[in-house]
Amino acid sequence: MDAKDILGHLRQGEPPTPEQVAWFGKAIGADAVTDAQVGAFAMGICRAPLSVKARVALTEAMRDSGEVLSWDMPGPVLDKHSTGGVGDAVSLPLAPALAACGAYVPMISGRGLGHTGGTLDKLEAIPGYTAEVTQDRLREIVGDIGCAIVGASAEIAPSDKRLYAVRDVTGTVESIDLITASILSKKLAAGLEGLVLDVKVGSGAFMPDAESARALAQSLVGTATGAGCRTAALITDMSQPLIDSAGNGLEVAECMRLLTGEAVTEPLWQLTVQLGGCLLALGGLADNSVDGEAKIEEALRSGRAVESFERMIAALGGPSDFVGGWRRYLAQAPVVRDVFPEHAGIVQSVDTRAVGMAVVHLGGGRLREGDVLDPSVGFDRLARIGTEVSQSWPLAQVHAASEADADAAEAAIRAAYEIGDAGVDTPPLVHERIEP
Repeated sequence: MDAKDILGHLRQGEPPTPEQVAWFGKAIGADAVTDAQVGAFAMGICRAPLSVKARVALTEAMRDSGEVLSWDMPGPVLDKHSTGGVGDAVSLPLAPALAACGAYVPMISGRGLGHTGGTLDKLEAIPGYTAEVTQDRLREIVGDIGCAIVGASAEIAPSDKRLYAVRDVTGTVESIDLITASILSKKLAAGLEGLVLDVKVGSGAFMPDAESARALAQSLVGTATGAGCRTAALITDMSQPLIDSAGNGLEVAECMRLLTGEAVTEPLWQLTVQLGGCLLALGGLADNSVDGEAKIEEALRSGRAVESFERMIAALGGPSDFVGGWRRYLAQAPVVRDVFPEHAGIVQSVDTRAVGMAVVHLGGGRLREGDVLDPSVGFDRLARIGTEVSQSWPLAQVHAASEADADAAEAAIRAAYEIGDAGVDTPPLVHERIEP
C-alpha cells in the first residue's frame, strides 16, 4: 500500500477502505507522505466521505501517531469537548465539579480560534497560570487534585497537527470526517474512558444550522464509541453568547462568581450541570444523567468544586489564594463604559460571531498567530435575546484599552444586535441529546 495508489482511488471518487485511511493517518505523522499528498488526501475525503469504520480507523491512526496516555486511577478518566463559541466558559466550573465527584479529568484544551474564545486563554488571564506541563506533571496533578486543564504537548497526535495545517490552506477544514478525526484523535490520546461533546449551533457556532450540527454530533459520538470510548453529545445553543461576558478575564470573573455562590449565570450553571451529569453517568459515577446532575449541583453548592479549582490553579502556577482574591488578581481595563442601543426595544437576535470578533479587535483574541492578548478587555452585562433595552438599560458594558477602542467596540455591538418591538421566544439552551 502506498500514497499514490490510495490517492488514485480517491481521485475516482471511490470511498477509501479502513485499511487505506489507517495507513495514511499513520504516514502523515511519520512524515512518510508529502504535504502535496496530504492535501490531495484531504480533498479526496471531501469528495468521497468515509464509512463509520473508516472514520474510526483514521481517528485511531491519528491518535496512535503520538503518545497515548494511560492511567491507573481509582475512578474513571473523563473529559468534555466543545466545538467552540462566544462566552463558552463551561470548562472552568465543570472540570473541578467532576473532580469533586470522584472523576479524574485531564482536560487538554486549546486557544482561541477566529471569533471563538479559548479555554487556555481564559485561564492564562490568571497571573502565573501555565498550561504547558510535562506528561509526568500532568499525571501528578490529576492524581492529586482530580483535574488539570492544560494544552496538548507536541507528542499528542502529531498527525493531526500536520493534517490541520494543510487543511487550513486547501479549503478542506469543513469536512465532517476530518473534523471528527481531528477532535477525537487529540481527545482519545488522553486515555479517556468517557467523553461528552458540546456541539454548538447558531450564529456564533462553527456549525450554524441544526442539520450540520446534528451530523457532526452523530459522527463524533459514533466514531468515539467505535474507538472504545463511551461518548454522548449535547447540541447546545450559540445563537447568543453563553454567558453575560465575552473576554478572557471577564469570563473568569463570571465563573468565579458562580463557583463561590456570589452570583449564578443560569445558562452557565445549567450547561455545566447537564454536561457533568451526562459524564458521571457515562463514567459509572451516577446511575443516570439525572442522578449525575444532582451530584454536580451538590459539588457546586457545597463549595467542593471551588476548592478543587483553587488547588488546580495553584498547582499550575497561579496564586494559592485565588478564590479569595480573584478581583485583585484579574487585570482591569482602563476604559469601562455602557453601550446603549440607538432606540428602545426588545432584543430580537444577536450576531454572536460579530460579538466574538469585536472582542478580538479589542485585543482579546488573535488576528495573527503570536499576537499577545489583553486579558482585561471585552464585554460584560451582555443583553440576552428577549431582554428590553433602552437608554437606561444597556446592550452591554465594554472594557477597552483606549477610548478609540471603546468607540469601535460600541459600534460593533450595536450592529450585532437586532432590536425590535415584538416579543420573542427565548431559544432553548439544549436542542438535542445524542446518546451512545
